[in-house]
Amino acid sequence: MPVHTRPLARPARRRQWLAAATVACTFTGAALVAPGAAVAGDHGHGHGKPRPDVVQQTLDRLVDEHGVPGALATVTDRKGRERHLVAGVADLATGAPVPVDGQVRIGSDSKTFLAAVVLQLVGEGVVDLDAPVETYLPGVVHGEGVDGTVVTVRDLLQHTSGIGDYTSGPPFVVDGAPSLLALKDWYVEPYELVDLGLARPATPHGTFAYSNTNYVLAGLVVQRVTQRPLGEVVTERIIEPLGLADTYVPGRGEQAIRGAHPDGHHAEPAGSGLFEHTDIDPSSAWAAGDIVSTPSDVTAFFRALLGGKVLQPAELAEMTTTIPMGMGLPADWRYGLGLMSMDLSCGGQVWGHGGTIPGYQVEGGVSPDGRRGVTVATTTMHGMLGDAGPAVSTEVIGLVDTVLCS
Repeated sequence: MPVHTRPLARPARRRQWLAAATVACTFTGAALVAPGAAVAGDHGHGHGKPRPDVVQQTLDRLVDEHGVPGALATVTDRKGRERHLVAGVADLATGAPVPVDGQVRIGSDSKTFLAAVVLQLVGEGVVDLDAPVETYLPGVVHGEGVDGTVVTVRDLLQHTSGIGDYTSGPPFVVDGAPSLLALKDWYVEPYELVDLGLARPATPHGTFAYSNTNYVLAGLVVQRVTQRPLGEVVTERIIEPLGLADTYVPGRGEQAIRGAHPDGHHAEPAGSGLFEHTDIDPSSAWAAGDIVSTPSDVTAFFRALLGGKVLQPAELAEMTTTIPMGMGLPADWRYGLGLMSMDLSCGGQVWGHGGTIPGYQVEGGVSPDGRRGVTVATTTMHGMLGDAGPAVSTEVIGLVDTVLCS
């Protein structure tokens, strides 16, 4: 599609809260606050003559000016035509190029996959959105300020349960500082994550408060009602029917990424030197953020979802019924059931989610009809870049606005 090349004016307020929004809405983000030469170009469907445009220029700036090791993007127009673009390097040590449409960990974009599964089960009469969690997980949700007979499935998907976020305390945060490197090889069971979340301070029931614990519980609900492993259910209901050939849920203890991928990078503390951080045990994310995918598959999923190919109209309407996120964010940032929306500068909305996990960050969105979309992946979490982090978030979210307003 023709790419909008006129710089768009961004409201000043957005620059102030972009970093906060990233922190609020992605895996481990609640706990968190030398690039090589660019190898860039417009690759169309994996081939073609390089052609600089606003997308490529943004990816190049992420690498050249802000220190992102590698960046990948897929842009899909209303006719379904894709363009894949890359910048930077896949490996800081060797300077190997970023693979076109390579696999990355998508963090909290996984939440939308899970929410779609839950809503399919709602449409089939297997799950009741307004039933207490106690109905499906008896005796699991309890603690100071938390009551499983009051918290509903809807509360889990909408982040209004009041249940604390397990990533906001030990072992994810120790003495007020992120401690994610120590978790690289840590295998943990979902119920252990729930216990960590229930040990965190509760928030008022009915008020939006982003918590990864909610989605671990939602994953356990799916396993309980289907009597099958969550990864299998997500694969059979979402990944395979949509033909997302490069998307998968990692197996138990699986640490490496299966296909062609750029290395992930991490820094601890934030702003210090980046180091390779690709192979991790994603069990500490589980249902809240463990899926591996590509920019094109992520875009295809959100396009199919908003285009009505994943859920029946009643369930899609539930998913896209939103509430303000609060947390000091503008009123146009709203959360549905595993899906976020924000206003575009040209009018209308963009729908998506976004995700971080040590090594990677994925952002993007699609038009309300699902016909157009863009996904951008970076090979480090923006917050790990220190002072450059907010600028990277501004560039990426601004690019989404530019593309969808073209």
